Amino acid sequence: MRRAFELAARGPAADPNPRVGAVLLASDGRTLAEGWHRGAGTPHAEISALTAAAESGIDVRGATAVVSLEPCNHTGRTGPCSLALIAAGVGRVVYSVPDPNPTAAGGAERLMDAGVQVVGGVLVDEGRAVLGAWIARVTRPFVTLKLAATLDGRVAAADGTSRWITSPLSRRHAHDVRAQMDAVLVGTGTVLADDPALTARDGAGLLVSHQPMRVVVGHRDVPDGAALRGPGGPLVHLRTHDPYEVLGELARRGAHRVLVEGGPRLSAAFLRAGLVDELHTYLAPVLLGAGPSAVADLGITTIDDAVRLVPTRVVRLGPDVLVVATRSEG
Repeated sequence: MRRAFELAARGPAADPNPRVGAVLLASDGRTLAEGWHRGAGTPHAEISALTAAAESGIDVRGATAVVSLEPCNHTGRTGPCSLALIAAGVGRVVYSVPDPNPTAAGGAERLMDAGVQVVGGVLVDEGRAVLGAWIARVTRPFVTLKLAATLDGRVAAADGTSRWITSPLSRRHAHDVRAQMDAVLVGTGTVLADDPALTARDGAGLLVSHQPMRVVVGHRDVPDGAALRGPGGPLVHLRTHDPYEVLGELARRGAHRVLVEGGPRLSAAFLRAGLVDELHTYLAPVLLGAGPSAVADLGITTIDDAVRLVPTRVVRLGPDVLVVATRSEG
């Protein structure tokens, strides 16, 4: 299995698909063939190993396939690896990490239904470490990042004042979005500067029936008299700055949709980690010329490294414009 992990590490780290390695073993323990996944659109690790064996004229009937991730059971750009292993006559499959992606899971069950002996969960902690950020992406909640800014990208004036940059209609829309979320996130800096309530309210200013968890990220304490301690959803304080840790904890608490509302450093942390699925930017026809920007430093020094987004919707909200965008895959 550790050899499968080594092979998996040869795959591209920055890829939408997981890094997976596979080793085919004879009944006496000899290695018959190896393979790994080289990136989206290329053969999966199991197919790569089976192809290598076929090209060398090696009969894999009755062999054991050792794979770092449960063989997939769906058809995407490539066919199901579970079916390929069955068709090749493999007698036993040993894997490390069960596939957490509901679209691809079920390979182990299909293999067993075909009479293949299956063993899972081998060195699973090491296997999860090899999968790295990919496993967080497929098991985490869907993340929407909300920004409300002036046309020159400011979220507050030089003196720190920020209420209100956007119009009442934009703020009404933002409350509607909150009501669809399981959790709303802000950093401790935003709590101390703005004292937000993070509630979802209707047009009359009353709390709607569904209130998201109000999540504060950071090490500083939430003041006793903070608006977050008033009526609304449950308050959750996560004393970390790690976006993966935040989403992991929220997933354990049952959150499926998360809204990141700021401030600039928290927004930048989620963007740097590649954990933003959708961006909602409310732009007001206002110019400030100074003051904090909507997003803090992303570590980008050249235009070639810019975060490229694909607009999916543009909505007029009174004097403001809402731009909804997703991350470019290019």
